[in-house]
Amino acid sequence: MAHLWQSRGPDRLPDAEWDTTLRRVRAEFDEMPGLRVTPQQARVLFGLSDAVLSGVLTRLSDEGYLETRDGQYVRLATHP
Repeated sequence: MAHLWQSRGPDRLPDAEWDTTLRRVRAEFDEMPGLRVTPQQARVLFGLSDAVLSGVLTRLSDEGYLETRDGQYVRLATHP
């Protein structure tokens, strides 16, 4: 298993901060169900670096929480 280990990249957040960031971004979309943001708008809104924001949006999209429509991220209606 040692061959699977990789060093932490310089843009990677500590695990606790990553979890907090995911919850915070998810909460913003929960509070504003119609929120539609481009990656550039999301970067400003959430105050995250491009690398971190990309990871967050990818993760939430992979989980089926967000989807992209016309280059904007929006919460899927199926989520409560």
